[in-house]
Amino acid sequence: MEGVARVYAEALFESAKDRGKLDVIHDQLGKFSDAVAGSRELQTFFFSPYFSSAEKANALEAAIDGAEPELLNFLNLLIEKHRMPAIFRIRKTFDELWAEENKRLEVTITSAVELDADVVRHLGDEIGKQTGRQIDLTTEVDSDVIGGLVVQVGNMVLDASIKSKLERLRREIAHAA
Repeated sequence: MEGVARVYAEALFESAKDRGKLDVIHDQLGKFSDAVAGSRELQTFFFSPYFSSAEKANALEAAIDGAEPELLNFLNLLIEKHRMPAIFRIRKTFDELWAEENKRLEVTITSAVELDADVVRHLGDEIGKQTGRQIDLTTEVDSDVIGGLVVQVGNMVLDASIKSKLERLRREIAHAA
């Protein structure tokens, strides 16, 4: 199903890019996907084979007002091809393509205590300089880290936490025994 989601996401991405509507389609796809994710009733309606494609298409037209025609056509295609359950994976892939196109990079900094805003901003600026991308920075507090930082940059993780150092030490001692 992941391959199917990629094909659909790439098709929507290219269509939106060609028409100069990449940001607006990105935003509208996100809002639609969030609405479906947040409503068990919408999931049941759009994902269930009990309702016909025509019923789903009519409901879509009535529910989505002011959406770009390209997005409506795309959602109608998903309904017609019974691919609506892939909407969340399609959105995830579209988001990745959009982030790559806009040179954006997600960074998460996890620490044991709340970090000073200036420290967080400085870390984000440094990562941005090193990667040449605009950083979407989030911070998390996790007391299990004990101390130090865990920095996730895209799909890479730099674990400089005390917890990981203690775990490595424990493994070395167990291996030596």
